[in-house]
Amino acid sequence: MLPKARVVAGEEGDAAGMPDHLVVFTPSGKRGRFPDGISLLQVARTLGVDIDSVCGGRGICGRCQVEPSFGEFAKFATKSDPASLSDLAEGERKFDERRGLQQGRRLSCHMTLQGDVVIDVPASSQVHKQIIVKSAEDRKIEIDPAIRLHYVTVQEPDMHNPTGDFERLAMALEQQWGLSDLECDLRILQRLQKELRDGNWSVTVAVHREHRITAIWPGFHSEAYGIAVDVGSTTIALHLCDLSTGAVVASSGMMNPQIRFGEDLMSRVSYVMMNPGGEVTLTEAVRAGINELIETVCKDADIDPMDILNAVFVGNPIMHHLLLGIDPTELGGAPFALASNTGLTLWATEIDLKSNPDGRVYFLPCIAGHVGADTTAVILSEAPHRQEKITLIVDVGTNAELVLGNNERLLAASSPTGPAFEGAQIACGQRAAAGAIERVRIDRQTKQARYKVIGSDLWSDEDGFEDAIKEFGVTGTCGSGIIEALAEMYLAGILSTDGVIDGSLAGETPYVIPVDRTFAYVMREDETNPIRVYQTDVRAIQLAKAALHAGARLLMDRFGVHTVDQVLLTGAFGSHIDTKYAMILGMIPDCPLDEVKAVGNAAGIGARIALLNKGAREEAEEVIRRVEKVETAVEPDFQQYFVDAMALPHKTDRYPHLSRTISLPEPKKSVLSQEEAGGRPRRRRRRLSGG
Repeated sequence: MLPKARVVAGEEGDAAGMPDHLVVFTPSGKRGRFPDGISLLQVARTLGVDIDSVCGGRGICGRCQVEPSFGEFAKFATKSDPASLSDLAEGERKFDERRGLQQGRRLSCHMTLQGDVVIDVPASSQVHKQIIVKSAEDRKIEIDPAIRLHYVTVQEPDMHNPTGDFERLAMALEQQWGLSDLECDLRILQRLQKELRDGNWSVTVAVHREHRITAIWPGFHSEAYGIAVDVGSTTIALHLCDLSTGAVVASSGMMNPQIRFGEDLMSRVSYVMMNPGGEVTLTEAVRAGINELIETVCKDADIDPMDILNAVFVGNPIMHHLLLGIDPTELGGAPFALASNTGLTLWATEIDLKSNPDGRVYFLPCIAGHVGADTTAVILSEAPHRQEKITLIVDVGTNAELVLGNNERLLAASSPTGPAFEGAQIACGQRAAAGAIERVRIDRQTKQARYKVIGSDLWSDEDGFEDAIKEFGVTGTCGSGIIEALAEMYLAGILSTDGVIDGSLAGETPYVIPVDRTFAYVMREDETNPIRVYQTDVRAIQLAKAALHAGARLLMDRFGVHTVDQVLLTGAFGSHIDTKYAMILGMIPDCPLDEVKAVGNAAGIGARIALLNKGAREEAEEVIRRVEKVETAVEPDFQQYFVDAMALPHKTDRYPHLSRTISLPEPKKSVLSQEEAGGRPRRRRRRLSGG
């Protein structure tokens, strides 16, 4: 029981009947009066000051470091003096020798009160410390994970007290940490007695949501990690995070092993439908890939996989179902029913993770059959529901997912863009890898292109370029490269407004050449591997961007607006697009260019937020219940919006914001008829896919 203390509001007050010394904590400003000899950690707990500790005040973990401030403090009407604190204790000296105390800092658990004092609690010593995540706007995450470690000393059994070891452990946790009504997993119970005795009746336990013991170690243990995983249809990205600091200690990614069963999600659903047990094969493939990534990050960070105690997964609905071992067939056709769209908490063993078997795994909720937990994570990351600005978020992938709204209302949709943005269905297209053209500029007079490739910082017209790329060469064009190539072709007058390569230029420049009944643009002439943009490539990008724009326009109609305040591009591909060129092509509605931003992998950031803050999980589940789903497949206006969006940048929208920044060419009549250029654009059949 703590010595008697009185919390004061800021004035010293009448000292009669009050404890001796005033203690003020900054930056919280919490203060109170306490007697001689009490530890500063006890004072902090009494006042509710946010100071971290795993060892419970034994001077082992070092997380309760504070920095005494000395001098006259008129604001607090007190003088803080070094004599107000005890001398450096033996436990502090040992910790300093073993791990090092930062200059000017003390362990609050070993420092006792002897006079009025002002104590600063650095951010690194706070339980609910904040980290900054870079996104559209810097986002602070309060560290409050679902799993916490607690070091505890347990009373030994004796012949006169028949209480079981678990009951005595629970009693010690309640007395020393204030945790009550605890439960225990069977696997923990099976090891409990050995761990207690190996630790000489002192153990460290991991407690999930202050309710259930999920791991136990003999003696003191301070390592607790979690993983945040974005499972896309094309790639899987995994981040290993320290649960106490929020730091990302290792990251890794890989191509989704399911790709061999089909690049797009509909192909994988078809595989399941045509092959009995196919869903098991696909589930085993994706789980094996995730376990390979776990092995990689643990090796990189030099940690034991048994210290991974929590995991958060996000992904599109089909990835979500397959990772859970759920047959995704129902998602392959209308009405695209989900098995569940609520958040799920499971054992690590239930999805075969090679981590601590009693670790907890959380799946963020899906929104609808085509809008998955990855979109929920994007909402959590970019927080449109907290902003007054009307924000359009576009996760650009083979099946684009869109969110529109603000703090009053949120809408979501998916749009079947297909794989063209990622380099598929493009004659010289490829995925982003060394040798792929990623940046393009075209001379307005000569029509010659210069470009940059992945793996080199030099432009193709700079000295040393050919030597720099000798190892890998120029192998093709990735998604960002084809976007810039088409936009530059349009600005240079090579492409007409309706997306036809101007054949009349073939006699004026060597960079426009006839190919069968159409024409192609030459970016790089090479005897073995020429890099060209064909009319069919232009059409593939037009179809993809028209579907994306039409989906956004439907959301804007439903919301009741003609413009948006800001546009955020996310996803593995979306984060690499130059926003100016996305606007020139008309991939997104007109908006001030300085309000169009690429925000990186927002789904991965959202997964990290949910991993590091358990309250964010409740926030996500509450927010997605309010999201209105718009199904593009049944909207009657989709077809007209799609046709209008085929033009560059758009048939009817003049793009006034863009026009004030970029000098757009005058509308140019096609040299070739639509039939010659590749046929009349038609409504595309829905393809299910995702980042």
